[in-house]
Amino acid sequence: MMRPTQPVQHTDAGAYALGVLDAADAARFEEHLADCDRCAAELEDLMGLQPLLAEAGESVSDPEALTAVPGPGVLDSLLEEVGAVRRTRYRRRLYLVAAAAALVVGGPVATYALTSGGPEEAPEHPASYARTMYEHGEKAGTVDPVTKVAASVSMERKPWGTHVALKLANVKGPLACDLVAVGKSGAEQTVTTWAVPAGGYGLKDGAAKWNREPLYTHGGSAMNRSHIDRFEVRTLDGKRLAAIKV
Repeated sequence: MMRPTQPVQHTDAGAYALGVLDAADAARFEEHLADCDRCAAELEDLMGLQPLLAEAGESVSDPEALTAVPGPGVLDSLLEEVGAVRRTRYRRRLYLVAAAAALVVGGPVATYALTSGGPEEAPEHPASYARTMYEHGEKAGTVDPVTKVAASVSMERKPWGTHVALKLANVKGPLACDLVAVGKSGAEQTVTTWAVPAGGYGLKDGAAKWNREPLYTHGGSAMNRSHIDRFEVRTLDGKRLAAIKV
């Protein structure tokens, strides 16, 4: 007896991104995605989970067993049926399909070029941008004698305050952290926040290549550079990991 076709559920977006749908259900979801704004938005939101999904990918022993691989015929068939006005929207959603699968199989770096309208519009990897910003400006750094966390900042004066890029290494997770600018008056402003996955950043014995690379991130403070006394790297529960005197 043939099994009746199961309806596509809006909740399938998470299952699709994690690669737990079978081949038939994955194909049905791809077709459903082209006309469902709700699922397209939810799948795009899931792209923010890259650090967690990257760690999951590290633990998969047989990546080829994952079934959430977009069918090559889906893009062609959709583009033949729609006009030029809808073509860009369809293409974007199918890139999201490919990116969701890449998150599980390929780790954090593989997805960035797939989240725009096409390769020619691909945004620069955020970490690469932060690293580029770090190369410019006035630098200061430290290695904390207690935590052994290595942290350094690069500062650029701006009309609105100070742009700050951070380089962080020898830090283990999981942690949620922030970079705080402390003024000479004692005033404090949060520059940026981020998460450190269990694998950590800038560890010589890191399990994966990206664990061995330092973290680069950036943000801004309304404080004028001349008013800043130091920057502190802290966990969100208040533990100080490093203090950078500037």
